[in-house]
Amino acid sequence: QVQLVESGGGLVQPGGSLRLSCAYSGRTFSSYAMGWCRQAPGKEREFVAGIGGNGGFTSYVDSVKGRFIISRDNAKNTVYLQMNSLKFEDTAVYYCARARGLSFTRLNDYNYWGQGTQVTVSS
Repeated sequence: QVQLVESGGGLVQPGGSLRLSCAYSGRTFSSYAMGWCRQAPGKEREFVAGIGGNGGFTSYVDSVKGRFIISRDNAKNTVYLQMNSLKFEDTAVYYCARARGLSFTRLNDYNYWGQGTQVTVSS
């Protein structure tokens, strides 16, 4: 049984930083690509960032490139999303997800989801 539990969300001012964490339990963590997606109020869920099983390859949506960094610690079964220079438009529920296969650059690549953690950017 796969479980994904996010933490680290909260309220932050524009320009601030947050680090999200996702604890994974289930089959061998390092065998799966992982990712983060988000859903803002009234909008569809969108892919934000993904990382391959060994951490060597990453992918980002254009709107977060240069500001967000995805990483993973396979010894701790945890994936992270470091979010810097946060903007109002980053406000959303952020979901950790596990990919079904080798691809991890699109929303449809993921088939297991956490419950989400709220990130609110506000002054």
